[in-house]
Amino acid sequence: MRKSGVTEKYVRVVQDMYESSRTVVRCAVGETEEFTVKVGLHQGSALSPFLFAVVMDRLTDEVRKESPWTMMFADDIVICSENREQVEESLERWRFALERRGMKVSRNKTEYLCVNDRDPSGTVRLQGEEVKKVQDFKYLGSTVQSNGECGKEVK
Repeated sequence: MRKSGVTEKYVRVVQDMYESSRTVVRCAVGETEEFTVKVGLHQGSALSPFLFAVVMDRLTDEVRKESPWTMMFADDIVICSENREQVEESLERWRFALERRGMKVSRNKTEYLCVNDRDPSGTVRLQGEEVKKVQDFKYLGSTVQSNGECGKEVK
């Protein structure tokens, strides 16, 4: 927050809110014992979207220097590049930057799409694991297709 220009007074207020936070988990069979929350944002807090935006803003500044063709909205990120190697490098940079801040890349939501695929047998890997290849994906409500068509979007 300090690096984003938030005054010390507000940084301390937020720190006070998050220091020694305790919670319980409610489920169908009752509640857990109270425990300390050491990571994450308070769910349902009006402040949480602001704090998330501050963290992602700093992270984006750091990662985008190396990956200028990146689109981002909230926690949805699209990495564009000329080749698979650059996509893998960008993906690793994002993974590293997120993990340094206690977050992680969702492997089951991570996928890639190739346009004008010259090497259909090629793959994209994240930490040695193959990333799922798709022919289309939705981003901000619009369908992006590998063949460049917009038929799915027009239906």
